[in-house]
Amino acid sequence: MKRIENPTSRQVTFSKRRNGLLKKAFELSVLCDAEVALIVFSPRGKLYEFASASTQKTIERYRTYTKENIGNKTVQQDIEQIKADAEGLAKKLEALEAYKRKLLGEKLEECSIEELHSLEVKLERSLISIRGRKCKNQPAMSAPSSVRAEDENPDRNINTTNDEMDVETELFIGLPGRSRSSGAAEDSRAKPHS
Repeated sequence: MKRIENPTSRQVTFSKRRNGLLKKAFELSVLCDAEVALIVFSPRGKLYEFASASTQKTIERYRTYTKENIGNKTVQQDIEQIKADAEGLAKKLEALEAYKRKLLGEKLEECSIEELHSLEVKLERSLISIRGRKCKNQPAMSAPSSVRAEDENPDRNINTTNDEMDVETELFIGLPGRSRSSGAAEDSRAKPHS
């Protein structure tokens, strides 16, 4: 179906179809007791209309109906969208909670070998990141210079635990406030020579 190119043929077809349309509208209103309003503008802008009651009254009724239904549909659609969003967020939250439990070592029996391997890799990466950050922050803390110098040594293994570290200390026995050399001199004076 396409537009009739010949203007005379187009006008004749418009007149015939318009009369048929108006007749069908009238028959529908009488046979079915329906409220019908039909408005047609010709290509030249002439108005043709049919109304079983009043065209204006039917148009007002149409406007009221569409306002109410569009408003109700919009509210209903919004409610449905919010429900769908909430369900989606609840599923995401549930998945995150399950993942968190697995990272904490809970319910690992449900995991496949691939999932366990993936968790292991992620945990190892996290540990490396944490240890790297810890090593960066250690020099800033107040610690003896000898300990700081050991921490800044690049040859030192990051995985070293406290049990593996060697710590040198000096043991001094004597009264507090005296240096080691003065304490040793006093001790030699106090002891009788044999």
